[in-house]
Amino acid sequence: MLVFDCWWQILLPTSERTVVRSGRIMVGRPNGRATVSAGYRSNVRVAVLGTPLRSLEPGVGPMTHVAVVGGGIGGLTAAHELAERGADVTVLEAGARFGGKARSMPIDDSPAPLHGEHGFRFFPAFYRHVIDTMARIPDGNDTVADNLVETEATLIASVDRPDRIADTSQPDSVRGWLEAFRPAFAEDLPKDDVAFLLERLLFLLTACERRRESFDDVSWWEFIDAENRSQEFRDRLAYATQSLVALRPEVGSARTVGTIYLQLLFGQLDPGRPTERILNAPTSDAWIDPWTRYLETLGVDLRANAPAQALEFDGRRVTGVTLSDGETVDADEFVLAVPVEVAPSFVTPDLATAAPELRLLERLDTAWMNGIQFYLSEPVDLTRGHQVYADAPWALTSISQRQFWHDYDLEARSDGDVEGVLSVIASDWDTPGICYDKPARECTRAEISTEIWEQVKAHLNADEPRLTDEMLVDWFLDPAIVEVDDSSTTANGDVVENRSPLLINTVGSLRNRPPADVGVENLTLAADYVRTNSDLASMESANEAGRRAANAIVDRRGLRGSRATLWALEEPVVFEPFKREDRLRYRLGLPHPAEVSQSLRRSVTSLVGRKQPSSERRPLGGTRQR
Repeated sequence: MLVFDCWWQILLPTSERTVVRSGRIMVGRPNGRATVSAGYRSNVRVAVLGTPLRSLEPGVGPMTHVAVVGGGIGGLTAAHELAERGADVTVLEAGARFGGKARSMPIDDSPAPLHGEHGFRFFPAFYRHVIDTMARIPDGNDTVADNLVETEATLIASVDRPDRIADTSQPDSVRGWLEAFRPAFAEDLPKDDVAFLLERLLFLLTACERRRESFDDVSWWEFIDAENRSQEFRDRLAYATQSLVALRPEVGSARTVGTIYLQLLFGQLDPGRPTERILNAPTSDAWIDPWTRYLETLGVDLRANAPAQALEFDGRRVTGVTLSDGETVDADEFVLAVPVEVAPSFVTPDLATAAPELRLLERLDTAWMNGIQFYLSEPVDLTRGHQVYADAPWALTSISQRQFWHDYDLEARSDGDVEGVLSVIASDWDTPGICYDKPARECTRAEISTEIWEQVKAHLNADEPRLTDEMLVDWFLDPAIVEVDDSSTTANGDVVENRSPLLINTVGSLRNRPPADVGVENLTLAADYVRTNSDLASMESANEAGRRAANAIVDRRGLRGSRATLWALEEPVVFEPFKREDRLRYRLGLPHPAEVSQSLRRSVTSLVGRKQPSSERRPLGGTRQR
């Protein structure tokens, strides 16, 4: 065995010409086709005479070369898990920055700019996968997980009712525990509506796995019988899903919405984990940049501005990925980690024949959930946590970030002009606003900024002035929201297009979500549309998908070390006996007891009638695929 670094060229066949660039091997073949190996770890150069050139590590055999297409959370997670197990990984990212929707970005080209973002980051207690990854990323003497800080309360603001404060800390009294069980929006609801909601949540908690999976074919609106509840119930509970997950209750999967609702509730009741946390600086500063630096120390080759155009497939396996400049990247394994709106473009007819589940990707729905940052001349702390704007037609949520960013100097980055940042997310782009009477889709970027600002002010200034126009220094809207040319305004009237929509869990969508291992011998998926325990399209689901992709490769290639850890969503064990009973009932074809009571209730309602509230319901609107 010969260990070498610079003298490896003597081992190559004379028919190939090679050049080292930044510690990588470039190979020019006689047919003139340029190819690039998926990478050789810069700290290891080992080869055996008479064998194909491969980097070897003592005792583990030929190194597995992996090309990851997409540098978001799923792709970086797969790279992380594989590199720690000895694989040689290249990550190909189409954009200039890694991190996908989670990344933050400078708002200008100054040496120390302010940062903007697609939307603020939120880490509830049930996030296990992503927190574990963060705890394994060094950041100075600590880890990235040490950059997480706890919130204390959520402000629920209204334009015509007093503000409510929902405590997000752990209860420390019997009264506190009882209050934690009450839905955050239940203050103004009739008691029978609150009791009914709790009954439906208990139905979810006591249903067996197969019955709960069947709830994917039922909308949240139908599951909570919103049609026959009060208007307050509809406004405060049914439509609350729009702010949380950009998902209208009429089209949202009851399985997903109900499960996540329960996870958020249980998070507050688990003394072992903080209810919710956020980062202590812009996301790239606090997480993504330390992550990419760590991956580089593992030998991962991170290639930004390297958009992939196609996967080359020979009918059995992927043979390469073609970039937009014509370059082909070869590897042993390929991980497709691009967003849901991009993934179908990689699925050729031959690939779909080999992996039929990939055909279903184009059936998945997306919605718009994008953010804007308002830079303020003074800090507006509001509450030490998030804000929910209960009456905002654009389903707004926000967080005032300065109070959490102790080591991030806003004044130095703005010549002293900025002392506060209010980061707002809009989750309904189909309902007309209060200024222009147009949905966000039909507004210019400037109109979107004005509309969101005015909706926020209408809530925060209902009792006393807390936000004034004089405070507003500047704003930054997610650059994924792009104005279309006047000559090409879409037929449906949209003035902007969204180049980074969000996957949503609509009714029946579970069957359209593929596993990480799709059955092609060297292709896996690592994105939030993969079927995961986490389910909801999120950083957590993307991270879990990246782990599942890595595990498939670990199993196939026999990489060193154990498989990446996966966690199931946890629920109180007190409900296990009821689930066991329901498993038996389900096998026998018997309904859950709650289904019987719901059927009786509907029969009574149809006999005696129920006066419908006079208030109009919001239009369905639906979601448009982009």
